[in-house]
Amino acid sequence: MNANQKMMTEGAPWKHTLRFALPVLAGSLLQQLYNTVDTIIVGNYAGEAALSAVGTTASFTFLFLAVAMGFSTGNSIVVAQNYGAGDEKNVRANASTGILLLMGLGILSALVGVLVARPAFHYLVNVPEDFLDLTVLYFQIYSVGLIFQFGYNIFSYILRAVGDSAATLYFLLISSVLNILLDLLFVAVFHWGVAGAAAATDISQAVSFIAAYFYMIRRYPVFHFRLKEYTWNGRLAVKTLKIGFPVALQLIIVSFGLTFIQRAVNGFGQVMTASFTVGQRIEMYLNLPCNAFHATLATYTGQNIGAGKIDRVRLGVRQTLLISLGMTLGICALVWIFAGNIIELFGLSDQAAEYCLAHLRAVSLVNIILSLYIPLFGVFQGANHSGVPTVVATGALGMRVLVTYLFRYSAFFGYTIIWWNGLFGFSTGFLISWTYYLSNRWKKGAYLVEE
Repeated sequence: MNANQKMMTEGAPWKHTLRFALPVLAGSLLQQLYNTVDTIIVGNYAGEAALSAVGTTASFTFLFLAVAMGFSTGNSIVVAQNYGAGDEKNVRANASTGILLLMGLGILSALVGVLVARPAFHYLVNVPEDFLDLTVLYFQIYSVGLIFQFGYNIFSYILRAVGDSAATLYFLLISSVLNILLDLLFVAVFHWGVAGAAAATDISQAVSFIAAYFYMIRRYPVFHFRLKEYTWNGRLAVKTLKIGFPVALQLIIVSFGLTFIQRAVNGFGQVMTASFTVGQRIEMYLNLPCNAFHATLATYTGQNIGAGKIDRVRLGVRQTLLISLGMTLGICALVWIFAGNIIELFGLSDQAAEYCLAHLRAVSLVNIILSLYIPLFGVFQGANHSGVPTVVATGALGMRVLVTYLFRYSAFFGYTIIWWNGLFGFSTGFLISWTYYLSNRWKKGAYLVEE
């Protein structure tokens, strides 16, 4: 057993999950910092209409990311289990098939994104005519880079499966810095507007893709495939799809739920859309710890099942949730205190800034709930119960959409339901997740995926 395997299957769980999660958390922080700076640059140099256009694409960009992350997760769970069992042959075979599968899905997604942009944003999202063309332009250029996004995701998830979460941090650092520099060049200097912002994203994703690929094949000989050594195994592809589909479906449901919420936001006009764009960017910081520990517990659970040490999972969950809660409380306190100062950076109008302040104050309280149940998704996925997070996501997003449309014109909530809907949705997710976890059904059904 090598050092990475020992990290997950021996010793105090909290030390090892924290060590694994910190690079994931730092990488996610880099991504959010880039998104924040990108929004600041667009808002200050391209105007509120461009800011609204970029922001209103968020749910659809997340839709394609959901496919990439879902099936990358499915592949990584299988790789993690085989890695924990010391089965190098199947580690290599599953990685090869997973890479080919995700690259193919990336090409398909790029084509779909370019072709469906206008009808999707016009009819489904109900983007106002005053920034519809900007929205379509941004999304079509962004979609071209999906091939690199899919490729980067499968490489990074394979690395995480073998316990190497630190490497992705370096790739993201390079990508984020490059993205910011290109944003400044294309948007602030060349004045290319949303087209420049999208092009900057595509180029930085391509660089991440290349860096991740060369690191993976040089650092881990088991993944050093020559071109002719990439082999497609239909049975293994089906296994990745089977495990990854519930994960992807969960994220797709989130995407569609956010699409309907975005539609409600757009109904209040460009000022609200611009405010919501900024609010969402900052809200993502609140969710960084729970998402990082979600990814950590998926690998932790998968490796411990592969090593035949399922009893370690419960201990790891207790310790990890306490850390997740503590980190989230700290970030929420900072956002609550400095919300006004943060908003000033984005060049919002006075009315949009007022909306955004109320948004951030609300989610600073509501999103604490997420830290107490999202990490459990990793346990369910690592134990091959990937359908459970899908059920939770459906219940939570369904509740959020329902209360948004029920109360958006009510006397009590009105437009504020756009940010208070999480109170209802996240509470629903919390109850479903913990009911299933405490039932022990995930534990009794946990198994190593058969080859």
